[in-house]
Amino acid sequence: MGTGRTVVLCFGVRRKGGPSFPNFVNLPPTYPITGIGSVYDTRVVRKRQVPDLNLPSLERQEALKWADWRMLRDCRRRIIFSRYHPQKQILYTIRKSKLLPSNIRELAHEENRSLPRDALIHHLTNRCIISSRSRGKVRRYKLSRHMFRGVLVWDPNDVSYLRKIHRIVGSFVGSMPGSLKCQILDMNIDVLEAEARQTAIKHVSNMLQRPDQLEKVDQYKRRVIRKKTSVEGMLKTAMQTQLDGVRTGLIHLQTSQQDIHEIKKTLKEVEDTFPVVPNLVEKLKLVREESMKHSQYVAAMENLKHIFNVPETVQKTRDAIAESDLLIAHQYLTDLENSRDDLLFELHRLPATSTADKNMLKHYYSEVEKLSEELGKQLWLLIRLTLNSVRKEPAVIVTALRIIEREEKTDAMALKRADTTGFMPTGRPKQWRKRVFEILEEAISERIAGNQFHDRHQNKMWLVLHLEVTRILFIEDLKVVTQACVPCFPPHYNIVQEMLHLYHKCLSSHLQELANELEGNEYVTLLNWVQAYEGPELMGHNDLKFDIKAEGLPPLLPKPVVDDLTNKYLATVEKNYKEWLSNTIAREVKDWSGNNQPECDESRHYQTTTPVIVFQMIDQHLQVARTVNKALVNRVLIISMDHLSAFAKQYKDAVNRYSRSHFESRNPLFTPNMIAITNNCLSFTEIAVNFRQEYKSDKSITDNEAKKVFDNVVNSFERLKEESIGHLLYEIFLDVDKEIMKVGSQEWMESKISVIENICLTLEDYFRDYEYLKEENSDRLKILLQNRLAKGYITAILQKKMQLKNQSQREIFSKKFIREGEILKAAVAKLPTKLIAKQTNDSPFDCLPLLAELLKLKDLSLLFLEVSGLVKKYPDIRVEHLVALLGLREDMLKTNVKKQVEDMMSEYELTNDVQTIFSEITLNS
Repeated sequence: MGTGRTVVLCFGVRRKGGPSFPNFVNLPPTYPITGIGSVYDTRVVRKRQVPDLNLPSLERQEALKWADWRMLRDCRRRIIFSRYHPQKQILYTIRKSKLLPSNIRELAHEENRSLPRDALIHHLTNRCIISSRSRGKVRRYKLSRHMFRGVLVWDPNDVSYLRKIHRIVGSFVGSMPGSLKCQILDMNIDVLEAEARQTAIKHVSNMLQRPDQLEKVDQYKRRVIRKKTSVEGMLKTAMQTQLDGVRTGLIHLQTSQQDIHEIKKTLKEVEDTFPVVPNLVEKLKLVREESMKHSQYVAAMENLKHIFNVPETVQKTRDAIAESDLLIAHQYLTDLENSRDDLLFELHRLPATSTADKNMLKHYYSEVEKLSEELGKQLWLLIRLTLNSVRKEPAVIVTALRIIEREEKTDAMALKRADTTGFMPTGRPKQWRKRVFEILEEAISERIAGNQFHDRHQNKMWLVLHLEVTRILFIEDLKVVTQACVPCFPPHYNIVQEMLHLYHKCLSSHLQELANELEGNEYVTLLNWVQAYEGPELMGHNDLKFDIKAEGLPPLLPKPVVDDLTNKYLATVEKNYKEWLSNTIAREVKDWSGNNQPECDESRHYQTTTPVIVFQMIDQHLQVARTVNKALVNRVLIISMDHLSAFAKQYKDAVNRYSRSHFESRNPLFTPNMIAITNNCLSFTEIAVNFRQEYKSDKSITDNEAKKVFDNVVNSFERLKEESIGHLLYEIFLDVDKEIMKVGSQEWMESKISVIENICLTLEDYFRDYEYLKEENSDRLKILLQNRLAKGYITAILQKKMQLKNQSQREIFSKKFIREGEILKAAVAKLPTKLIAKQTNDSPFDCLPLLAELLKLKDLSLLFLEVSGLVKKYPDIRVEHLVALLGLREDMLKTNVKKQVEDMMSEYELTNDVQTIFSEITLNS
């Protein structure tokens, strides 16, 4: 266990006074250990006595024992650790696993607690192998620092150390490289002794420099003697170990030499015997021929009874097969086949066998092969009806399997004899076990294909019925296999797994054939059934609980077939969308040409059924796709949104055609229909957003393509809504523009024509229809209408239709368009709206008082200040706007107006960031 000593653990000796280590009694059983008695009764037997003063109490004991009880405890703990730690670690891992059921983890915990606690690695302590000290260890040598220092420190003044080391090193010189060997052999012992003496003198002189150190001379001597004794013990141990190794090597060499001599002697004897072998073969030729004849006679005598009774045995076999007594029939058949095979084998052994003899023998036994086929047909009929027979007559199946297993053993024996003799009997190997599973596969295929009771012409739900019957049949048959077939079939058949694989294979083949005959929503029906195959309705049924991955089964349908079904279904979806959406637009256009107003919803808003119909179609396809998987939902949703975008374009084209035809011959129902179209666009947008939120929360759509498609749909209907509102505005301004064009004229200023009253009456007339707009559309219409009115009204004022010659006219002109601006602003406010927040914003009519200030200005020297105020509030006002406004004043020189305005505008930094009403006003030059 340490330098200079060897320990042997002996089991079977119990110390007096009870158990040696009572903490380790009643432990679980472990693997057997050589010896008798308790495993944990341990003592140490010294193999070689080595005197060493550094070892405590060594000379006072007859044999080396443990340094102390702690070392004994640590040794016993290591024995426990080596036996129980792997098992304890496995149980600990099971207990900590969150993937396993709680009952398994609790059982592992209980079993782990029953094992010794000393099987844990932190119960082990690395101790010094000499002193049993647990701290301050030199791990490489398994010694404490005190023991290690005692081994290394030696007296350099003692020349005997150098001589001992030289002798030890010399024993290894022969095995060293040449250069190192030369260096060691060239060492001068006398020189080394002189150097050691000089070193010792210096060391002693350093130690005895003070008088008080002379008192410690005896102490120094004892310390040096202890160190010397320790090193001598180490050197002796090293030398003894080396000598033991050399002695053992010499013994092995001597033994090997003796073995080599014996082998050479044996080989020489074999070489001397070889020349006799050819002559021996010639001498034994006659014996071999007689032996072959004798074996043929023996085979003929043994089969003589069968040879004469072949016709009778054949008839008995046929009668037994006809009476379903298969075991007796197989016994007769086995006798016939053995008789035939023995005779054919004897013919095969002859060196020059006549082919006619073999043919004659085969012809005589020709009925045997027919009997084998007839018996096989009876067995295959029983195997084909296995699922029915195991429930009613399991003995029949057991009989058939016994016969098949006997044939398998005969096949194995025939193959083994063929490897050594090259003879294979006629009809072997039969491989009836392999044929069993082929028959079962054929029966399962017929059973699955035979439950299709309808076709598409007889019943549109034929596929649903067929798949449901198949599901029930699948579950019932596998229940029979797991409950009734297992006791009947041999264990090595592994019948449950084999039948599961056969059903899976046959079902996969049948579904692939069906996939080529489907159409319409039948693709989704099949995909949904395949998706549920691994769930609790089929493989995961409570009575089955099969796991496809654990059983090593491939997918029910290969990925290319699933992809093909998916693509065909998606193609059908696209075809349906094209037809349905085209018909929807055609019906919508037909309703526009009618004489009835659109219907109102619960909130009294005009709306047609088009949005509801379209999104019912989309939702129907999505609900069907949800029954398959989320990936299909994603693809169907993207296709739906693509076709909805195309529908928006077609819808837009139809609306534009309807608008053009209306403006050629105006129809009183145009405004209600256009309001319904505008509300439809808003409904489309809202439903699209709802779909996006629903499937975003469902996490079935995460890619950028879907986001792009949704944005395209929303933007398409937003644009169509804007165009529809534009058509409404165009309709109203066909009447309003005629009146607005009169603003700014002489008749208008003198109130000879009622412009503003006509405009208000027209607006009120249209507003009665606009009440059927949805709030968001009404808000948008109000903003656009207000801007359009303000734009037209301000443009009419700036058209320079008259010259304001004096201050009185300018004041009348200004007051009039300010008052009418307020009237128009109030008229627009009557439109139903929810724009409460918009009321606080500036109205486009708010610029009219500022324009009036420029016209009413008496002191032209203040013109720059007025213009600056106007520009600050409306930074997008342009030079031509101010020139046109100031051009109404006759008191300003026309030639200087533009120059003065440009000079004033040059003082300001114009910007296009702020868009007001003046950004929309364009004046003709």
